[in-house]
Amino acid sequence: MPIQRFSILLTFVMTFVMAVAQLSGNKANADGFFLKGIVRDSVSEQPLARASVVALPSARGAVSDDRGIFGIAIHPGDTALRVSSVGYRAQCIPVRRNSFNMIVAWLSPSTTDLDELVVHKSKYSKKNNPAVEFARRLRAGAGVGDPRRHDYYSYDRYERITLALNDFHPDDDNLILRKFPFVREYVDTSEVSGKPILNVSVKEKASTVNYRRSPRSEKTTVTGFSTTGIDAVSNTDNSQVYLEDILREINLYDNDINLLQNRFVSPLSRIAPDFYKFYLTDTLTVGADTCAVLSFYPFNRSAFGFTGHIYVALGDSAMTIRKVEMSVPREINLNFVERFYLTQTYEEAPDGSRLKTRDDLTLELAPLPGMPSLYVRRNTTYGSHSFDAPADSSIFDGSRRVFTADSVDNRSDEFWQSARLSPLTRQESRVQSMLSRLGESRLFYYGARVMSALVQGYVPLGDKFDYGPVNTTVSFNPIEGTRFRLGGMTTSNLSRRWFARGFVAYGVRDHKWKYKGEIEYSFHDKKRHSREFPVHSLRLSQLYDIDYVGQHYVFTNSDNFFLSLKRLTDRNVIYHRLSDLTYTLELYNNFSVEALLRNDRRIATGWIPFVDGNSNAMSHYTENYLKLTLRYAPGEKFFQSRSARYPVNLDAPVFILSHTFAPQGLSKYPVNKTEFSMQKRFWLSAFGYIDAIAGGAHVWSQSSYLDLIIPNANLSYTIQPESFALLNPMEFINDSQVSWFINYSPNGLIFNLIPGFKKAKLREALSFSGFYGRLSDRNLPALNPHLIAFPPESTISRMDRGPYMEISAGIDNIFRCLRVDYVWRLSYRHPPYQIDRSGVRIAFHATF
Repeated sequence: MPIQRFSILLTFVMTFVMAVAQLSGNKANADGFFLKGIVRDSVSEQPLARASVVALPSARGAVSDDRGIFGIAIHPGDTALRVSSVGYRAQCIPVRRNSFNMIVAWLSPSTTDLDELVVHKSKYSKKNNPAVEFARRLRAGAGVGDPRRHDYYSYDRYERITLALNDFHPDDDNLILRKFPFVREYVDTSEVSGKPILNVSVKEKASTVNYRRSPRSEKTTVTGFSTTGIDAVSNTDNSQVYLEDILREINLYDNDINLLQNRFVSPLSRIAPDFYKFYLTDTLTVGADTCAVLSFYPFNRSAFGFTGHIYVALGDSAMTIRKVEMSVPREINLNFVERFYLTQTYEEAPDGSRLKTRDDLTLELAPLPGMPSLYVRRNTTYGSHSFDAPADSSIFDGSRRVFTADSVDNRSDEFWQSARLSPLTRQESRVQSMLSRLGESRLFYYGARVMSALVQGYVPLGDKFDYGPVNTTVSFNPIEGTRFRLGGMTTSNLSRRWFARGFVAYGVRDHKWKYKGEIEYSFHDKKRHSREFPVHSLRLSQLYDIDYVGQHYVFTNSDNFFLSLKRLTDRNVIYHRLSDLTYTLELYNNFSVEALLRNDRRIATGWIPFVDGNSNAMSHYTENYLKLTLRYAPGEKFFQSRSARYPVNLDAPVFILSHTFAPQGLSKYPVNKTEFSMQKRFWLSAFGYIDAIAGGAHVWSQSSYLDLIIPNANLSYTIQPESFALLNPMEFINDSQVSWFINYSPNGLIFNLIPGFKKAKLREALSFSGFYGRLSDRNLPALNPHLIAFPPESTISRMDRGPYMEISAGIDNIFRCLRVDYVWRLSYRHPPYQIDRSGVRIAFHATF
């Protein structure tokens, strides 16, 4: 899991590699007779339109456009620029000749009191503040202009996500331009900052949204999807899911705004008057309307809030917003983000409804300090707003929320000419041409394949078979010694419905071959591999391998190379041979059913012999059972790997109910076990979030101890979810149990008060986990001699002194990718066997 977390998106990895190559250059000189620049609000960082720019002393003039960008001819004798705007203090900027640097003019609001600007020293007060009252009226009018108050509402949406190298000057002397000089032809200009950028990926999606008020239903039909650029070599579905999650559309009327996988306090939330300072700063013209400008800034500029402006037409009793401009304070504890710009525009329908016409979000990201930044823009445009009922009302039937039209990935140029509600720039349309020319280089071609293998974990061998997972090729454990493994899977290029996968492994120490073979039939066609959502399949598999009793990792393989280093030697292992027949049905509402029919032959080892209370030894025994699992995760989003899924975030609740039944007669020992778990992330607005998992299980039958409830022990030095860092394997075995895992991430709530910690953007991390259960007499081998006895060297204990508990405190976001926890064992600290009472654990992950 740490590797998948750290290498979330191949697109960003490859873009970063190109950015490193960009770093090696030095900027070339230029004549400097024509200068470009941008005018920004020094507090909100939003561009200022119609600002006056005058070159001195020649008095040549220019005016910034709607994006705040200007261009001006510089006379040989000019030494400075005077930049001014209504409501702001004028600024004089020296002219720097022979430079390609973008000139940025930061103007201070003349009506705003901020410590760092020291415009004037008036004391801010919420009481009797007309700006605060204006903000409250805006929130109160949320429902008045809401287009969803109509019985029906529909609109077209066109979304374009562009990834680029930021500040990429065509006259630089860097590795990219030395190796690929033709790249100069593809340099573009940012529509937001005016900086030169090199586009490396463009994703387009056209869709139609239909809404019905009663019974409430909203359906999205994707009519077109296109992706060009470096991420075409990776799983484009995964990259799209991730980008759409971190770059969500913003509803200003929500209390919390979900963006960059964090929660920000909205300027129109219920607590906004206590979180923000509000000012009525000016009146400006937006389109044909004269608007009042409401400016807002957080009281605490380190808190997760915004700075910006809201434009509302004067005399509009409905208080319809015409435009929104927002940024995040520079002091915020947010990873990788150098600049953040958001603009929304609205129109007013004849009945007073506010209709969003544009939602434009731009990020400038710095992967590492001192490295060139990356440019990410999500530009969404809306049109064809309608309050009429759809021609086909059946579109609202069923639980599926998103539909994909046929041939969505193969739309013609004529389709896109019509679907693009905002046109591509010339250089955005040429990304594929640039990548085709780059692909002619063997260095770029093989570099892309290596990056793909690192992130996806598989190496394509032709187009019909993938080798992997790569990280299981070599590993080490005390039973097998060095373990070598070769495996892979077929792809849809061989068959879109029939799939096979498997592996062979060999342990140098135990001299045993292990293997797995699997054949799966999918009831509908697959794009790439069999595990793609939604799965509806029948799978037959055969496995022979080692089984670590009490050690089952949730998001990684047990023979992952990075788990080879362990805190203690564990020999609580058996061998097992599994023959499985699995039926899986997943629905689009994220409800799934899995029925597993299993023949399980368990083979004794010298460490776990199968001897009952009457001293009868068995070399093996067999169980035949049925396991039924129901899972429901409404709204869940995840990365889809070849073999597993990793949540994009934990916002969606997840409920899992399973029951295992092995009847007497068909199995050596009967099994009748019910398990239930639920998990959810709880956001605390600007105060971080809590990830909570709770579960319970009960064994109704008299069963072998291997079929009872064995808490999951983590023997590695990495932080592993849903496991206990200081528990010994098989230390406790229960037939009734409840468990919990609670992780609190305050997002630097305390560390932001400590200057050194704040500068390093360190974050606190607190965790509390535990379980409590009992082992009834009916499943105690000492009282039931026909049951298999506990292993002679085991340290199995009964829970007679309350729950087992662990607590940890850690520092997260070290170097923006490392978490270090110190874990304490709170209970059962002095047993008559060796344990770890505390220890350090680490995890690598990259988050905003």
